[in-house]
Amino acid sequence: MSPLAASLGSVKAIVFDVYGTLVEIQDRRRPYAQLLQWLAHAGRVPRHDDAAQVMCYLTELAGTAQRFGMALPAPVLASLKQDLFAELASVTLYPDARRALTSLHETGIQIAVCSNLAAPYAIPVLELLPFGLDAYVWSFNVGAIKPDPAMYQAVCQSLRCAPADILFVGDTVEDDYVGPRAIGMQALHLVRSGPTRVEDTIRSLDELIAH
Repeated sequence: MSPLAASLGSVKAIVFDVYGTLVEIQDRRRPYAQLLQWLAHAGRVPRHDDAAQVMCYLTELAGTAQRFGMALPAPVLASLKQDLFAELASVTLYPDARRALTSLHETGIQIAVCSNLAAPYAIPVLELLPFGLDAYVWSFNVGAIKPDPAMYQAVCQSLRCAPADILFVGDTVEDDYVGPRAIGMQALHLVRSGPTRVEDTIRSLDELIAH
């Protein structure tokens, strides 16, 4: 039996990262990065945790600027919103993600997502997923970002599973492989192209179906 087959045979739930794993943005505008750049040009001193702050609170663009102590001029906010809406409209579900989710759903195994993202980016994900999942763990609800253990603990609590009963699948080594394994989860690193950094790697979510 392959290591992947053995892993799938011993889990009660599979948790997926979202962007880069289940969905992709085809028209990248990076409005939140633009927001941080504008704030810096306006005189705010950037902090090392700015990106984390964007993803840890349930706020939109104007609210995020206010959390950083500044107000956006109306033209700037309008431009950022336009780019945000364009990005969200371009989000698509990977074909192998649809196949894997549908096949896994038919087995009755629990399925969840765990993602670092600004709140608006959850909207297209919920619209694109082919069915309702057993748990959604968003950074803006937990108040932390992967690889903070609080994110993975929230997954366990939501699914009512022990870490060892969960398989985490995602495209980022630290967030989706090292972090989950550090609290006792099983993990697979998804690398659709390019070199691999860890042994437990899959090239497509179709490999989950095969096993």
